[in-house]
Amino acid sequence: MSIDFSALHAAPRLLIDAELQPLQGARFQPTGFPDLGAAVYDGPNGNRLLLVESAQSMANRMETVCWDAPNDDWVDALKGLPLIKVIDNQGKPLTNTVQEAHRLNSAYVLEGKDQTVFDKLKAELADMDEGAVDLKKLAAVVLRYDANALLHGLFLAKKELAGGRLRLPRVVSSFIEAEDVNLAQSGGVKNDHVNPSGDTAKGFGNVPYSRSDYTAPKITAYFNIDLAQIRGFGLGNAVEQLLIALALYKIRAVLDFGLRLRTACDLDVKKLTVTRPTGWELPERNTLEAAIPGLIAAVAAEGRFAEPRVTQVSWGKK
Repeated sequence: MSIDFSALHAAPRLLIDAELQPLQGARFQPTGFPDLGAAVYDGPNGNRLLLVESAQSMANRMETVCWDAPNDDWVDALKGLPLIKVIDNQGKPLTNTVQEAHRLNSAYVLEGKDQTVFDKLKAELADMDEGAVDLKKLAAVVLRYDANALLHGLFLAKKELAGGRLRLPRVVSSFIEAEDVNLAQSGGVKNDHVNPSGDTAKGFGNVPYSRSDYTAPKITAYFNIDLAQIRGFGLGNAVEQLLIALALYKIRAVLDFGLRLRTACDLDVKKLTVTRPTGWELPERNTLEAAIPGLIAAVAAEGRFAEPRVTQVSWGKK
């Protein structure tokens, strides 16, 4: 099954809004930050806005839906994409570049005794030690070992790699925002039926607590695919179509089964709109799942992936 990408050839961005609502009830629990709690702020019209989920967290969620954790592999539709797996000293799976927050720049990949990947990157990117960074070449190298990092961005912060100047910004970004929010205060008690007056510092005793959820008439997940940046990689039509389809799959998968953000924040899609380019219709997930294996095969046929597709390193502290 093919996807018609022709309407996207000249568009700089693909923008998608997904209007959300709590799956049950009216309250939802936003993301919290250690030093400020919930992120409530004033909108341009003076309305109260709330950050329900940050760009960083949404990136993690879009990667999580791509990974079959029990089988330590991509989900079926994405099998064949290159990545780096890290094993422990017993030969068991430890982590990989899809699950690592810094992807190819993970300390478990580049900072251990096994310098396999570090040495490959240093050799292939050696001509960028001085002068301007060749982003097209950097993108080609990243695609070879960790295709996922091309969509979510990368910062190879190692002085031995072009002085730590090798960066790729995010192609896919997303966040969830609520408008005109109101506090929904509630609380409860952690009961200790054995010793209600026990030392709470040690986990005993009854502990009353309060919590702050929110309500909002409008909750929206925003998705942005930087089509101009994908074209700017200069890796050809097959790679461009694969990256766009992979980004769309991530969005569809998050909206289909990735919106239980927290115990008290389980959201559902009310309405989905492509705002740019207008009139373009977002393919269904099953359409993307049917198309992506062929797109992976087309890019592989160009010799753009590492072979084998899985590059393995062993973790051990230096």
